[in-house]
Amino acid sequence: MSALGAAFAAAKAEDRALLVGYLPAGFARPETFAAMVSGGVDVVEVGLPYSDPLMDGPTIQEAARRALELGCGTRDVLDTVAAVAATGAPTVVMTYWNPVEHYGVERFARDLAAAGGAGAITPDLIPDEAGPWLDAARANALDPVFLVAPSSTEARLRVVAGVNGGFVYAASTMGVTGTREAVSTVAPALVHRVREVTSLPVAVGLGVSNGRQAAAVAAYADGVIVGSAFVRAVLDAQSPTDANDAVAALAADLAAGCRDRG
Repeated sequence: MSALGAAFAAAKAEDRALLVGYLPAGFARPETFAAMVSGGVDVVEVGLPYSDPLMDGPTIQEAARRALELGCGTRDVLDTVAAVAATGAPTVVMTYWNPVEHYGVERFARDLAAAGGAGAITPDLIPDEAGPWLDAARANALDPVFLVAPSSTEARLRVVAGVNGGFVYAASTMGVTGTREAVSTVAPALVHRVREVTSLPVAVGLGVSNGRQAAAVAAYADGVIVGSAFVRAVLDAQSPTDANDAVAALAADLAAGCRDRG
């Protein structure tokens, strides 16, 4: 069983949803990622900043811009993965595909595994075009994670289920990333559809920003993915110490929601 699979199994044994937290490398310090874990995040997504993040909303776009202005590159992201993995939390990279191709697919897989990474989430890569990545991930014991959306057909769900590792990432809306006043009403049906074609855990992302919303998602999903709310906590902080405290407090609130399960 992979590190991601073990983390989901542990959460299931505790009758709770697993909490996944995202922050971009270069924008957040290693100690801020560690604060997220200490607050209750089970699995960490380390974002690879990209200059054209079309699927991200303004909050994550701003974080990526700041990271790129500081010169954060793929090698820096992998160093961040190593630091975060040292906390004991399974750590994955969330990345658009272009930087991976530029770095070298096999090299990226090898270096990610060497850094202690558990896998990678590739939102703009579809399984049909992922042959080289699937081969490289398999060779380095990494979990390739693809996304499904409310618009995904049954055929697409089956394709994703057939190649995914760790868990299936269910995007709860068709829009860009960002916090929302209410979580998606179509996500429960999407999770149900995914479960009809795979036994992999299903984690829902896009829109969750507090413990109440996390509990609503945890009522029907195996995992709750939170990104923009963590980024916003860092953006609003007045100092690195404040950022760490804010991230830890948010993680604790979200983790409580994952245990409550609505």
